[in-house]
Amino acid sequence: MLASIARGTLQAPLQQAYASLLTGLRSFASEPATDHDKQLPQMPPFDYKPVPYTGPSKEEVIALRKKFLSPAMFWHFREPVMITEGKMQYLFDEKGKRYLDAFAGIVTVSVGHCHPEVVAAVNRQNQLLQHTTTIYLNNEIAEYAKELADRMPGNLKVVYFVNSGSEANDMALMLARAYSGNYDIIALRNGYHGMSAETMGLCGQHTWKQPIPQGFGVRHAMNPDPYRGPFGNDGKRYAADLADLIAGGTSGQVAGFIAETIQGVGGATPLADGYLPEAYKIVRAHGGVCIADEVQTGFGRTGSAFWGFQNQGVMPDIVTMAKGIGNGLPLAAVVTTPEIAAALTKRIHFNT
Repeated sequence: MLASIARGTLQAPLQQAYASLLTGLRSFASEPATDHDKQLPQMPPFDYKPVPYTGPSKEEVIALRKKFLSPAMFWHFREPVMITEGKMQYLFDEKGKRYLDAFAGIVTVSVGHCHPEVVAAVNRQNQLLQHTTTIYLNNEIAEYAKELADRMPGNLKVVYFVNSGSEANDMALMLARAYSGNYDIIALRNGYHGMSAETMGLCGQHTWKQPIPQGFGVRHAMNPDPYRGPFGNDGKRYAADLADLIAGGTSGQVAGFIAETIQGVGGATPLADGYLPEAYKIVRAHGGVCIADEVQTGFGRTGSAFWGFQNQGVMPDIVTMAKGIGNGLPLAAVVTTPEIAAALTKRIHFNT
């Protein structure tokens, strides 16, 4: 844009607007820091006092982390924030400073940190029974599966509980391949579906792909990005690329198609209007099932719809979910139809 202004190729009103913006930014940057601070909004009062922190210092924690945790991990800020306590929508650091948690633990905390009802329910269950397995009967898992299925549209009535979003998407791939009898999976460029050896191959960003063999049978279609994509917000034109990919990059028969309704790690990017209905139609015509990755968009995170796929007016065959389902606990799920679930009855399926 600066080059365009220099060349005089921008329209005069746009040149004037951009010049005004630059003037305003220069003015703001020249003001003393104390003046900036006065303009910042203040958080409302909160009637809670965090427990005094008595653990190791931030510097000691950094040293422990560097020595004993994965060297591939990173922290979000140049000067890392050390979180020691959470209460509802707020987080507290080791010095008692309060932060508004707008990130929700990477789209995980749905009802606030240490919500009293959640804490009470967890404590109640811990005092009663901490662990059993699916080889025994227990009312809690059966009742919760029914409650979850009741939240799903159509015939999505069979629930598999797992531990993470990556494991849920692994499970979805196995279901799709077992049911369809096909192998190839279509994913989207710029998508993110986990970091297990299987789901890493689904990801459409090199950032999350280790340089190891991965992605067997996975084909990546053009990302229907309504902002930066070559076809703008025309979902049907992106879907035509999907049809071309199946025709030229597979046997013509696929196991399934997986997509986030809004790409979370890929920049909170929605899919172009009309894309999913057309994509689902194409995939089903080629023998595949449609998988909705609701790990980040599920449980009301997109607004009025409980599930993100409802905003696009589609009915998936398999839905995966995690993060918000457990409010931070290691819980995830896959929900599908009885017909697709029956494909796994040829062998035992078991969770400890």
